[in-house]
Amino acid sequence: MTDLLKNPIFQDETKARDWLEARVWANGRVCPHCGNADQEKITKLEGKAHRPGVYQCNEPACREQFTVTVGTVFERSKIPLTKWLAALFLMTASKKGVSAHQVHRMLGISYKSTWFLMHRLREAMRTGGLEPLGGEGKIVEADETYFGKADTQRVSPQRKGRTFTKNRKIKNDRPIVSLVERGGNVRSFHVAVADSSTVACIVNANVHKESRLQTDESRLYTKVGADFAAHETVNHGAKEYARGDVTTNTIESYFSVFKRGMRGTYQHCSEKHLHRYLAEFDFRYNNRIALGVNDTDRANELAKGIVGKRLTYRRPNSKDVQT
Repeated sequence: MTDLLKNPIFQDETKARDWLEARVWANGRVCPHCGNADQEKITKLEGKAHRPGVYQCNEPACREQFTVTVGTVFERSKIPLTKWLAALFLMTASKKGVSAHQVHRMLGISYKSTWFLMHRLREAMRTGGLEPLGGEGKIVEADETYFGKADTQRVSPQRKGRTFTKNRKIKNDRPIVSLVERGGNVRSFHVAVADSSTVACIVNANVHKESRLQTDESRLYTKVGADFAAHETVNHGAKEYARGDVTTNTIESYFSVFKRGMRGTYQHCSEKHLHRYLAEFDFRYNNRIALGVNDTDRANELAKGIVGKRLTYRRPNSKDVQT
């Protein structure tokens, strides 16, 4: 990573912009205002009257000017593009994450700006509308975990409005449900309550019916497991962690990396932002060395993901989306 940060794109704004354009517009420039992709109808504006990297769409109904950052999580940011890319590389190359305080010290920008910058990059890591995991002959592991204290007390419908309990103690942690395809990708969801109906909805929407579903002995998966080619379990209560190729060790390993990163690197996370941290850890897992993706490839993939996403905590004007 040290050698990687010697790249000129972290020192020269023009080289940084050229690097980003090559990834965002890999198939040619596209007007973010009207979607025009006709290269003959897009003009680069040059000269002292225009700042570098500005283009104009020549469609008669549009005629808008734009840069590579318009319509991305970088839009309207006053942080130099060189620092954006340095933060992007740091986040994608750090297996357990990198803290906002660390990036703030390394890049020389305020902690508040760094915090917001990193949340924008997490938004770019978020994916949706993907094909279900697994398939015929493939294994998908499912499990739930809890991380951090919930902001509000959670109640159980099955227990007539009383709080959830575990081992006779009040259970009020933040539930997370994750699915991982053995040798493939992971998907994680922060849910209000990890009950059988919630888990069933997630599993049915994100796993091919032809898959072999593997879980622990939790009764949350008993009913939904019948919808798949096979539902195989291991009994952790009896200290059984693997039986042949039946195991949940893959998803447990993912949870281990996630929790070590959250406790050791980030230390504190508000519940309303938990889904963004899950997107970050999912992204790095789905673009890992074991799948042939190195640090450079991972950064390239994130650069492609910045398009079409905005994250604003203040509404600059009516066109911006409040998230």
